Amino acid sequence: MRYAELTGRISGEGADAWLTHYAAAAALARGEDVIVLSIGDPDLDTPTPVIERAVERLRGGDTHYTPAAGRDPLRSAIAAAHQARTGQRVDQDNVVVVAGAQNGLFIAALLLAGPGDEVITFDPYYTTYPATLEVSGARLIRVRQPVEHDFRPDLAALAAAVTPRTRAIVCATPSNPSGVVLNHDELAVIAELMARHDLWLVVDEVYAGLAPGGRVPGLARQLPERVVTVSSLSKSHAMTGWRLGWVVGPKEFARHAERLNVCMLFGLPGFIQDAAETALALSVETEQRIRDYCAPRCDLLFEALARVPGLKPHAPDVGMFMLVDVTGTGRDGRRFTEQLYAAERVSVVAGDGFGRETAGCVRVCFAAADDQLLEAARRIERFCRRG
Repeated sequence: MRYAELTGRISGEGADAWLTHYAAAAALARGEDVIVLSIGDPDLDTPTPVIERAVERLRGGDTHYTPAAGRDPLRSAIAAAHQARTGQRVDQDNVVVVAGAQNGLFIAALLLAGPGDEVITFDPYYTTYPATLEVSGARLIRVRQPVEHDFRPDLAALAAAVTPRTRAIVCATPSNPSGVVLNHDELAVIAELMARHDLWLVVDEVYAGLAPGGRVPGLARQLPERVVTVSSLSKSHAMTGWRLGWVVGPKEFARHAERLNVCMLFGLPGFIQDAAETALALSVETEQRIRDYCAPRCDLLFEALARVPGLKPHAPDVGMFMLVDVTGTGRDGRRFTEQLYAAERVSVVAGDGFGRETAGCVRVCFAAADDQLLEAARRIERFCRRG
């Protein structure tokens, strides 16, 4: 039987990048001696008041349908949090609750571009971006963030990439996998291109809570009718499995997103939405907790790997990931990942899953216990010194 062309776009490098991780996760579940540093799932528990609120609402029978755009109190709480973070004046009618940031990106891709259009993103990008951004039939255009420039965007290449078919620029700040935060000068160039060429900006800020003060520079306040912001509670609140995220944009965009949600989700569980309200009320202390957790572990891993022959770690601006250039070992990222796991049972992610610019790198998550990071570094060093 025949399948849609989409099935080819959702396979390939982005999907294959996770094969070693899946093997390691299965081995860990069997109780084997493996160290999993291949996924951004913080080694922290969801805050207790959030869990208790979900349990309370479950026991209270909150298991029925909810509005497709999300409950009004949660949307208002998200609007308030977004306004405090970005300075953009919004209310609940600018907000639609979705099943995690990934779902929000998928919705934005479907609403903002279609067959014959082009969408620009930076390379490296998160592994799912190509499939997600091309789901509408639009063509993805990649602009370099080269390793030799510490993964900062090539702004001349960005300007050259815009054509009459370009509909949107999509970026993550802070970036996954590089941890780069776009600065004001880079954003000024993007803003000028948006205004000159009538473009949307879709900005993935899922890691913004890990930046100092929980804020990153942005354009939502400056260009509110052209910016769609995607975020979630997954990383900042250690709630990866709750699948609670949102999109914030112009009210017309939100109305379209609500209609798409009717087709796609028909509303998220009420008990999770109520727990998310509790989580947002705890954001100041919860985001500080993840920042305090990640910062020293970033330093620990960087210092450990910088001593290893053949490795060149790149410290992120913020986040929970570190890109490590492994070309000095004589391997590309894919060979390094596969051989490291086979020899030392340490799981990282091959850089080619994040784009062409990181083919010689691996991504390592440092949101893990100190003893695990130190042991992983010892195993990686042993592997590299064997040649």
